[in-house]
Amino acid sequence: MNTESAVYLDNVAGLIIDMDGVLWHGNKAMPGLGDFFQLLRKKKLPFVLATNNASLTQQQYIEKLSSMNIEVEAKEILTSSMATVSYLCEHLPADKKRVFVIGEDGLKQPLLENDFVLTDLYEVDQPEKGITGRTADIVVSGLDRTLTWDKLATATLNINAGAAFYATNSDSTLPTELGEVMGNGGVLAALESVTGVKPISIGKPEPILYEQALKILGTTKDTTIAIGDRLNTDILGAVNAGIRSVLVLTGVSSAEDVKQVDYEPTWILDDLAALTKALEN
Repeated sequence: MNTESAVYLDNVAGLIIDMDGVLWHGNKAMPGLGDFFQLLRKKKLPFVLATNNASLTQQQYIEKLSSMNIEVEAKEILTSSMATVSYLCEHLPADKKRVFVIGEDGLKQPLLENDFVLTDLYEVDQPEKGITGRTADIVVSGLDRTLTWDKLATATLNINAGAAFYATNSDSTLPTELGEVMGNGGVLAALESVTGVKPISIGKPEPILYEQALKILGTTKDTTIAIGDRLNTDILGAVNAGIRSVLVLTGVSSAEDVKQVDYEPTWILDDLAALTKALEN
């Protein structure tokens, strides 16, 4: 692990960059955001913005960045929702298409675009009344800022009836302008507690999101660097995927936190300005 005083990012053909806590807090851009992207374009360095945050669609992220005077293409955005839907399409039988969603448009849209059927609140089988064929095949949970007891209750009923349980990510918190707030991990903990079923999580720290990003970039593990602000997702995910990583100290994790875990980033940098400088080298 290298600290900021001795950072040289070598052999870089592509970057996988987290967004929340790295590029912004909530709707507030990080200082140096424009200079960072200007350098990436100048160097023609390919990147994928890969986030565990499942609330926004690909287009909404493009628009959010545009509002910060950063222009990106659709192929440069990969959300955990998109990765989850790709995983479901690849691994589930074609007839398993009924899904109950805890989540927002960022999760619902890619499901609908891939011919999944979204079930409603309390749309479950009632065999005693002769009502069958309504229970979801799958429950998928992502960040949902309109979460209700009814959604949790419906997810519980579906999982208890045999629906497979998936999560876009298991982040316990989400960094915002006001501080850290509850992330999708809190919802997963509640559902796992009442159903006894642990979800299959697709986002970081599982390697799946990074592996999909590598395919988009067309780079190798040896020539790709992951950039993130959270040790137990961004950095551990990079370790699990076998790629190098930069921990940026503008989000969740601190340099002190690194001493408390048995893995570490390849480099630690203070902020985007320090990252830009390291890439200029």
